[in-house]
Amino acid sequence: MKAERHLAVVEVRDGAPLRASAYEAIKRRIISLKYRPGAYLNASQVSAELGLGRTPVNQALSRLVHEGMVEVIPRKGVIVRPVSLEEVMAIIDARMVNELHCVRLAVERASDAELDELEAIVARAESHTPNRDIEALMLLDREFHIRLSRASRNPALAEILLSLQERSLRFWFVSLSDEKHLEAVQREHHAIVECLRARDAEGIGAAMRAHIDSFRATIMKSL
Repeated sequence: MKAERHLAVVEVRDGAPLRASAYEAIKRRIISLKYRPGAYLNASQVSAELGLGRTPVNQALSRLVHEGMVEVIPRKGVIVRPVSLEEVMAIIDARMVNELHCVRLAVERASDAELDELEAIVARAESHTPNRDIEALMLLDREFHIRLSRASRNPALAEILLSLQERSLRFWFVSLSDEKHLEAVQREHHAIVECLRARDAEGIGAAMRAHIDSFRATIMKSL
């Protein structure tokens, strides 16, 4: 699946695709820090920027409040939720438990086709690394982890991981802006796929732990 960097406005009458477009567009701007942490989001200005009506924009903002990406300040309005080292450390702790279990299941259950898909994502990411296309790399990183979680064949676990990953995206953007970490991520993803190919249950745990610890160290340095 190709990581698309720009969202087209869909002209429809029922409103559902407009709500989805507004949600994805606003979320993309938050994740990529175009809407900075702590920034106020005026619905009229966001509507004009996206070329969408205020109704789908307000619906999108309500959904993002529920997901914890924005928050409502009484008598002031909606702001992008500030980033917090305490928050990201809590997310990393939860990822460490759940993603280690995920990859141990995936090493037993992943199909060869799924491993081919993971390798293809890594290859696409490598093509974006030299020109430091951080947004594309972040989306590919997200796709890698989503497909990896699905390979566990545990839908409940995949759902938990998706929530953790979505909450991590802004931090992924920060970490991938670090050139050394950007290169390390490609090596770490390669190591994970190699362990999956080898059906190496012990090695896959060590590879995923190293990947998450690398992210932790970069974020602690960056925030």
